[in-house]
Amino acid sequence: MSTILEGLYYAESHEYVKVEGEFGYVGITDYAQHELGNVVYVDMPDVDDEVTAGEDFGAVESVKAASDLISPVSGTVVEVNEALNDNPELVNSDPYANWIIKVQLSDPSEVENLMDAEAYKAAIGE
Repeated sequence: MSTILEGLYYAESHEYVKVEGEFGYVGITDYAQHELGNVVYVDMPDVDDEVTAGEDFGAVESVKAASDLISPVSGTVVEVNEALNDNPELVNSDPYANWIIKVQLSDPSEVENLMDAEAYKAAIGE
């Protein structure tokens, strides 16, 4: 059974966003990392890149497959999780502590289009 945290917003494509003020921390869910298997590479955008809700911003590669990362929110990348460059497997150990990008949100109300924890549990059948 996957870990699904309360207080986060979830996309159908299995990314989450944790909102703190005008910023959002975006990563993949525990369900997604289980499905992918051992993560070996995370392709991230650069700081100052723009991301758009519903569009890809990078990819996660595992020993089994590669999967595009779809941004759940729009905004400007203000930080990338540099630790994932040398240790992409951190996504497997704790995907919620090991977010992928930090975004300055251009429209915080976009999270209203995402699922809460209960809706995400239902979407993945848990």
